[in-house]
Amino acid sequence: MKFHNVLVAFAGLALPLLACQVQAAEIKVLASTAVKTTLQELAPRFTKATGNKVDMTFAPAAALKDKIEQGATFDVAVLTTPIIDDLAGSGKVETIHTAIAHSGIGVAIRKGAPKPDISTKEAFKQALLNAKSIGFTAAGATGAYLMILFERLGIDEELKSKLKLLQGGAGEAVTSGEVEIGMTQISEILPYPGVELAGPLPLDIQSYTYFSAAVSAATREADLSKAFIKFLEGPDALTVLKAKGLEPG
Repeated sequence: MKFHNVLVAFAGLALPLLACQVQAAEIKVLASTAVKTTLQELAPRFTKATGNKVDMTFAPAAALKDKIEQGATFDVAVLTTPIIDDLAGSGKVETIHTAIAHSGIGVAIRKGAPKPDISTKEAFKQALLNAKSIGFTAAGATGAYLMILFERLGIDEELKSKLKLLQGGAGEAVTSGEVEIGMTQISEILPYPGVELAGPLPLDIQSYTYFSAAVSAATREADLSKAFIKFLEGPDALTVLKAKGLEPG
């Protein structure tokens, strides 16, 4: 009887331990808003394939960099490549990181509105001069590039009265009628049903933003984090990336 009681007691202890061993793990991902819709589609597929959960937080890459430098906990960061490089240099993420995607700047207009001609540099310049209002996100590399571009095109003074620096997304601002024209990464335009992509910037003035993924130097889920990044390079991911306005690598 005593032996039997010992076995029962052992079983009672072992079952919770086994349950813990098979319990799904979870990783925390900090990612740029430019890859938001892509990760929102891919993360559930990763969970379905592995049984492991992905908790995602999205914000402009520069804002997430600040959070990481202030001590935010995470397992994987998917941010602009220069920011990932900076974080690797400061020891916040592993030195080895993976190129995930790149995206060009696009012009958003309200759905059903006449499409402006932006097929050439001169046509794009004229479209901006004709617009009543133009908006883009204040934070991030795209906004900084556009300010330089307007100066290069010689229209920065003429645009001052119609420019609106947005706290939210350009697609959202166009949908609500806050601005007539919005400019941002193409991947941040396509998700909004109330807007249309008038087109990308002409090639001779286009600017591409590159996104990379890296594992946190302090993660406790290194293998799972690396598996998630590997999944973002897989065939499923390539199809989703293109559908969301991104190009692989």
